[in-house]
Amino acid sequence: MAHFIDTRATLVNDALDGLVAASGGRLARLDGDPSIRVVLRSEIDPGKVVIVSGGGSGHEPAHAGFVGPGLLTAAVCGDVFASPSVDAVLAGILAVTGPAGCLLVVKNYAGDRLNFGLAAERARAMGYRIETVIVSDDIALPTAKQPRGVAGTLFVHKVAGHTAESGAPLEQVADLARRAAGSAKSLGIAVSTCTIPGSPRSERLVEGQAELGLGIHGEPGAERITLPPAGELARMFAARLSGATADADRLALLVNNLGSASALEMQILTRAVLATALGRRVRLLLGPAPMMTALDMHGASLSVLPLDDALEAALAEPTPVPAWPAATRPTPPLLRPVPAGLVGEPFTPSQDTGTAGRIAAVARALIAAEGPLNALDAKVGDGDAGTTFAGAARAVLADIDRLPQANPAALCRALAERIGRAVGGSSGVLGSIFFAATAAALADGAHWADALEKGVARVQGYGGASRGDRTLLDALIPAVEALRSGDLDAAATAADAGAKATSEMDRAGAGRSSYLAAGDLAGVQDPGAAGVAVAFAALARA
Repeated sequence: MAHFIDTRATLVNDALDGLVAASGGRLARLDGDPSIRVVLRSEIDPGKVVIVSGGGSGHEPAHAGFVGPGLLTAAVCGDVFASPSVDAVLAGILAVTGPAGCLLVVKNYAGDRLNFGLAAERARAMGYRIETVIVSDDIALPTAKQPRGVAGTLFVHKVAGHTAESGAPLEQVADLARRAAGSAKSLGIAVSTCTIPGSPRSERLVEGQAELGLGIHGEPGAERITLPPAGELARMFAARLSGATADADRLALLVNNLGSASALEMQILTRAVLATALGRRVRLLLGPAPMMTALDMHGASLSVLPLDDALEAALAEPTPVPAWPAATRPTPPLLRPVPAGLVGEPFTPSQDTGTAGRIAAVARALIAAEGPLNALDAKVGDGDAGTTFAGAARAVLADIDRLPQANPAALCRALAERIGRAVGGSSGVLGSIFFAATAAALADGAHWADALEKGVARVQGYGGASRGDRTLLDALIPAVEALRSGDLDAAATAADAGAKATSEMDRAGAGRSSYLAAGDLAGVQDPGAAGVAVAFAALARA
């Protein structure tokens, strides 16, 4: 798999240089030994406790991305998924620690515990005041003697950073951090493993499978499951996390993107979790956001922290660190009514068995073709042509008994409204224009063939495409022309031939395909034209 790197040997140092360069002077980096990678605040108050954390790289923005006021004073970064050395940790401690002392926040992995622990002992021997807190928040393996430290560590960063920023002494900072570390609980899931830059991708999950409780270094999870819908997944997570926080009447919830889950997925998961019994106890929400990632892992984790007044105040306090998501208080969705001006024409339903049968046949055919049309569109567009056609078909089918089936002009106006409202993007608009123009021509007394040609002309005028431009018009125009004979079979044949002809066109004059090279278009039918052919084939069969 390709990555934007120079060499694997220098990728962590190069990334940290990029982070510091983009910080606007907020951050600095220790220099002199390339194996010592420490990011620290450019300005440090020597009278306050400092917070130092870190670990292997690959979890960005953790840890270096959380260096700043109210969070970390310094972050010590190892190689990808590898603990930093004792010397690197000690360098970080010595670079920032003053008389007020230092708190080390350590994730519960053997390498981190050993290297941070030995560095702490060496610093103490040199006269520095050092406290440590170990975070072991992962509940994926209930019987594990050493639960892993995962995204719940971020609660500890914020609690400790806020308390230190307020000027509290080291003992108080450590006490509150340990309270947070002792009660934070996390659980993760992913549908793919991660890829270390410069290395090939390793797949161990099949399509539709997910791994529950896998680690942030790509370690195998506690179990493999069939990925359920988001609502069911949220309830499963909530049940497990609730068992670990049963006595808490108010919680903080951190929704963490493990690397490459889309914003849409993360928002859906957040909504689903907040709808559970666990979600109803959430007082503070952090995210959804990538906070402690596992490179490009397609997954998410949930972390909860039972709150008291001190913990809640610490998490709620804003910080100027860009990567840290502000804590918010979940509220029900604020809804406003649709403006009255959007209410469409009031149609009087009427029944016509033949018309209803044809509409239903076309709608069902387009719904059935959703997958194949999406597959075609994935080669030359954005992969949603089938969903667009099927969305329009479902909207029409849902309203079929309320349509003015016996009034052709009113029927076309109703179809224009339904399609325009149900389908976004240019496809919905063009479909609405086609039926609206056809309706106007029918209302003026035109026959069906003439009216449909008026609809085609309006689509050409507004859409800017013509026959031969490799669009749905390459199937629609010949089909409408063939309809002059009144033969639906001829129209279906013409539409099919027009759609197939698009696979021989090496350029597109409109749409997303117009940005592709001839080699990308070769042998692939235009999905819009293919959808028109599906519709006319169903119309002929009906």
